[in-house]
Amino acid sequence: MIDNRSGVYDGLNIVQIQQLCDRKFGIGADGLIKLNGHSIYDFEVDYYNADGSKSFCGNGARCSVMFAHDLGVDVSETTFMAIDGVHLAWKKGDLIELEMLDIDSVSRDGEAYTLNTGSPHFVKFISGISDFDVVEYGKSVRYNDTYRKEGINVNVIEALGSDSFEIKTYERGVEDETLSCGTGVTASALVFAIEKGLNGNQLITAKTQGGECKVSFERKGDSFSSVRLIGPAKFIFKGEVNEHI
Repeated sequence: MIDNRSGVYDGLNIVQIQQLCDRKFGIGADGLIKLNGHSIYDFEVDYYNADGSKSFCGNGARCSVMFAHDLGVDVSETTFMAIDGVHLAWKKGDLIELEMLDIDSVSRDGEAYTLNTGSPHFVKFISGISDFDVVEYGKSVRYNDTYRKEGINVNVIEALGSDSFEIKTYERGVEDETLSCGTGVTASALVFAIEKGLNGNQLITAKTQGGECKVSFERKGDSFSSVRLIGPAKFIFKGEVNEHI
């Protein structure tokens, strides 16, 4: 995450982003975020996948809100711009609540579901998730004839109870399993509600490889409103990068 509110890193290019995200010769990351200044909103979340492609990242956006807080921005209630539009977010103690897009339609692909929660997602219920190879399966879906051109994120989920599930995600742009995907958790929570017949106001818990997130929303048929992604955002480390990167 880079503080770019002054615009000093506007010239950061795709090759440099790829180098920074490289886990052997760079810092190592699933993606890079520039926190940009904005003329109307509190800031802009400018997210890049490890391969340099751009998308919306739910967990990245939540982390950006916490990053802005650490930089002195009041984020008790904040409004920011992202690639998919304007978002509201709230810092509540150690948790960041992020308002996601309303969803008006969910499609089917055989037994699976597809929807866009800021990024496109494929969601399938399975059993035995702990032993499931999501990388092999994710590649088979992401690179099939239907999704090869635009790419899609692939999620497999297994119900843990009436209001919770476990999830594994293969992300396009990273082209590997990631330990927690916010837009994937959100998409899967909405699909979970459809599959379980849950209507009205809901709060669903998702167990990811990287920790626990919650998604709240109101469901009416296949329409979802007041969708919020809720979870912690913890500072790990900071450092400096040599100029030649």
